[in-house]
Amino acid sequence: MRGNLFAVAVNLVVLTVRSESLHVLLIERGEQPFAGQWALPGGFVRPDEDLVHTASRRLGEETGADTGDAVVGHLEQLASYAAPDRDPRGRVLAVGYVAFVPDMPDPTPGGGAVASAWVPVDRVPALAFDHDRITADGVERAKAKLEYTTLAASFCPPQFTVTDLRRVYEAVWDTSLDPRNFQRKVTSTEGFLLPTSTLVTGGRGRPPRLFRRGPATALHPPMLREPHRAAEASPVATGAGPIR
Repeated sequence: MRGNLFAVAVNLVVLTVRSESLHVLLIERGEQPFAGQWALPGGFVRPDEDLVHTASRRLGEETGADTGDAVVGHLEQLASYAAPDRDPRGRVLAVGYVAFVPDMPDPTPGGGAVASAWVPVDRVPALAFDHDRITADGVERAKAKLEYTTLAASFCPPQFTVTDLRRVYEAVWDTSLDPRNFQRKVTSTEGFLLPTSTLVTGGRGRPPRLFRRGPATALHPPMLREPHRAAEASPVATGAGPIR
């Protein structure tokens, strides 16, 4: 990386909902720089790859799925990060991607990582490079997307209840929602949910119906967060201490 040459890397903010809270996938680096420190998964763009292929490859290596797999809900480009001193090895331009995935098994570390873990976003430790900022940007993107789009269903399995979907909103927004109002909103939005013929039995009261994600992509009207939560400066509590 001499002169005006620079490398291009991709970093992934992979988000899921576990135990009713929003989690992000982190890896423990096994190589310098920042060996032993937690970071976002990612990697350098290969000569024969474009950006989204690199993101899909690394997502598959870390989670066992990629954008061609029905398990994965959503992957999109987030932003670019190009501070001259962001990587002590030399000039590296990073392109962030954010992924929304259903709850998946515990990850297996890939590449040069020695460990990987799903970590609640309010317990994220100080991360390597500028990954604190990238993580915060990814979490805020998720919060905003749920206001105007139907992407909350990307956090759910192929079939899910309205309660499952509500818990996604509550986890991502870190708030509580009125169950009746929420059910009325999502079931009255054309194309958001498609009912199946399956009911969830075994519980008390009327058995809930399972739904599938419908063809709609936007919410009309939008479902907005509480104003004071939307205005929060940083949605991620970085520097929260060791994960272990």
